[in-house]
Amino acid sequence: MIQLQSTLFADCETPYPASRYVLLGAPYDGTTSFRPGTRFGPRAIRDQSYNFEPYIPEYRVDLSELPVHDMGDLDLPVVAEAVVGLVEEAVIGIVHDGKVPVLLGGEHTVTAGAVRAVQPDIYVVCDAHLDLRKEYRGAEYNHGCSTRLVYEGGIHEIVILGARSGTKDQYEFAEKLHLYSADEIRTMGMQAVITDVKRIIGSKKAYLSVDADVIDGCLTPGLGTPEPFGITPQDVRELVAALAPLSVAFDYVEVCPCDQGQTASVAAQIVRVFLASHWSAHYLR
Repeated sequence: MIQLQSTLFADCETPYPASRYVLLGAPYDGTTSFRPGTRFGPRAIRDQSYNFEPYIPEYRVDLSELPVHDMGDLDLPVVAEAVVGLVEEAVIGIVHDGKVPVLLGGEHTVTAGAVRAVQPDIYVVCDAHLDLRKEYRGAEYNHGCSTRLVYEGGIHEIVILGARSGTKDQYEFAEKLHLYSADEIRTMGMQAVITDVKRIIGSKKAYLSVDADVIDGCLTPGLGTPEPFGITPQDVRELVAALAPLSVAFDYVEVCPCDQGQTASVAAQIVRVFLASHWSAHYLR
């Protein structure tokens, strides 16, 4: 069930049948382990989107002219496994209709449902945490298990960017994946990392996920599980701009609007960058 709300993402007014991109909110934080509030993330991101002009000069794209539809928020239950199932069902419908889903979280658990729906060849995730636990606090469906859920769902080609937190077991598990820590990104430079990741993706169908806490918590403090010494908003913007054309779906999750709007503002801008970059690469002539 979709729950409409008074504020939808700015300039995304195309009717669903004519749209190419569909935004969908998943306001859920039922497995939060530190600071609650990411359920308010989709609303905060949309609110901040009204601060920006529709024209995105880097791509010569006016967002108000792009075929983007905002469906509003899913009306989600309490149980995380049921939440993942409802997200999957909703995104399956979007994909079936030939549209690109853009999911706004909510905690990172919701991503598992979208990935199941999309069935990409490769999963690329920006996250401060490895999220490779088999279970956390007695639950398999948990924000601390989000990347492991993707892996267990059959997507074994995984790229993790910006991680700087995890247990020993998780780091051992990550050896079979592609891992670029925040420190490695800082040493290599984001452009070198982008070149590597593009090579890894190749012609594969990618799902791109951004957890807001990949950014240094001192820069964007509106986070449920903040970590210092992360990457910058500019790093994330460069990465999303470069990988959007290779992606068949996108999400931005874990915005906890307990700050002055900085974190949601960055999220709104990066959603706009994804839309503009993807449109420019595939449809702009």
